[in-house]
Amino acid sequence: MVLFVLGLNVRRREKLPLKGPAIFIANHNSHLDTMVLMTLLPKQLLPIAHPVAAADYFLRNPLLAWFALKIIGIIPMKRNRERKQENPLQPCIDALNNDQILIFFPEGSRGEPENLSNFKGGIARIAEQLPNVPVIPILLHGLGKSLPKGEALLVPFFCDVFIGEPIIWTGNRKSYMEKIHTEMEALSKEGGFSAWE
Repeated sequence: MVLFVLGLNVRRREKLPLKGPAIFIANHNSHLDTMVLMTLLPKQLLPIAHPVAAADYFLRNPLLAWFALKIIGIIPMKRNRERKQENPLQPCIDALNNDQILIFFPEGSRGEPENLSNFKGGIARIAEQLPNVPVIPILLHGLGKSLPKGEALLVPFFCDVFIGEPIIWTGNRKSYMEKIHTEMEALSKEGGFSAWE
């Protein structure tokens, strides 16, 4: 349905994996982000594609929880640990060990439209444990304009999707996050985007 409402210009779709395990990491400006990323996959891969989403938001009431878990297929992640030894990323590790594809937004929550925020280090922790799983950077542009945070009305716009090269584990969390930041900045510059107003 997303493709009927929005125009999508996808660059380098061939970089996407044909099987799991894999992780897509993308900037996050709109609830449309997840739907657009899922439309990039062939139908046969949709059953193994799972957005990683905040448990406190998507499981806050039974109807939303049913939709998020059964229809979208999210992997709920707790933002706050209840016990010190608890690893909130363990559901992601388990899914990847079962050859699933994760859609991961390292910014955490939706940011300002068309602005990149700092990525949090959870993705580096996953890559450290599973260094052979490809992490595919994807820059989304225009979706924050089509359905900004806090808005309920979808406005059709032409949107861009830039897919980068898989990011290989560097052996160090800090350098890995720097590598991700550099790649996302490069994808943004490739589009030559002006500031969103």
